[in-house]
Amino acid sequence: MERPHQGRGRVLWSFMMSLDGFVAGPHHSMDWMSASGYRAEPGVIEGYIEGTGAIIAGRDGWDSPVGHSPWGGAWQGPIFVLTHHPEDAEPAENVTFLHRDPADVVHLALAAAGGKDIMVFSPNIGTQLLELGLIDEIDLHIAPVLLGDGIRLYSKPGGAPIRLSPLAGDTASTVRVRYRPMS
Repeated sequence: MERPHQGRGRVLWSFMMSLDGFVAGPHHSMDWMSASGYRAEPGVIEGYIEGTGAIIAGRDGWDSPVGHSPWGGAWQGPIFVLTHHPEDAEPAENVTFLHRDPADVVHLALAAAGGKDIMVFSPNIGTQLLELGLIDEIDLHIAPVLLGDGIRLYSKPGGAPIRLSPLAGDTASTVRVRYRPMS
């Protein structure tokens, strides 16, 4: 994982997702990942844990069975959960429930992160921050599975395409991913 630049951490939107673009199954289910043993490349999670200073999450993901333990509980630090109803959230250590503009929460998270990166763990919030120009990098790990249903990384029906620039290589190149269905 690259280190933060310019004296402040980056705002990273990072997920493992299915080949068809889902970051979670229906109702934020993550059993597709654990049941099949999908995992990031060696050292990636450790790099995230070391480089992350704060997390921004959404309430739906937070309330899901895996929402309370970033990276299996290996990471500890401030978590900012955006919600329309902070008053009915169950308090948790190092967790702040907010009903605020996502841009304001980025500023709070950057201040809390102490120069480290901010990880955005929400498709909805990530989409909003992308539209506001506040995402510094999108980091995806594509698992060789087709879910067919669930929570998409990015969904903006009727929205304009957002062009992305690879961090290395030709800006017009595509990424080739090849798989064969398993019986």
